[in-house]
Amino acid sequence: MSQKIEEDLFTFFNEVGIIHQLTSTRFNRVLPAGLRVMQFSVPNHMVRLGDGKSPLSLAEAFQVTKAGMTHTLSSLAEKKMVEIKPNPKDGRGKLVYLTEKGEKNRNLAIRELAGDLQFLSERIDFEVLEKSLALLTEIRQVLDKNRGESQS
Repeated sequence: MSQKIEEDLFTFFNEVGIIHQLTSTRFNRVLPAGLRVMQFSVPNHMVRLGDGKSPLSLAEAFQVTKAGMTHTLSSLAEKKMVEIKPNPKDGRGKLVYLTEKGEKNRNLAIRELAGDLQFLSERIDFEVLEKSLALLTEIRQVLDKNRGESQS
């Protein structure tokens, strides 16, 4: 790989990281009281990809420890945003389900963030943003398929 490609890739992911930090800070300000971005991410994941997943599969999806995910799920269960039920196929296992309250809070948070970021629509070219979504999705898919693989 050329030095130019290496530098451009680093710059790209550095910019993505900074954008993530800036939007996470904004998002934390508009989330319902007591909810943090990681806690929002679980219901968001369930709306996108379905619920009824085990805590371990969620931990793997988010690339966090099982203990970390258990803590997040416990907090969400206390807030009545998810229900944790026994797995009917495995008596020792659990499955996580999104509640109506969890979905409502997720949708409210998205609306609040959109309002908070409305100023962007006045400052960036929406067509360019829309076209970049396909590239970002492709990058995410490539990285997701190659989790844990080092290419060095």
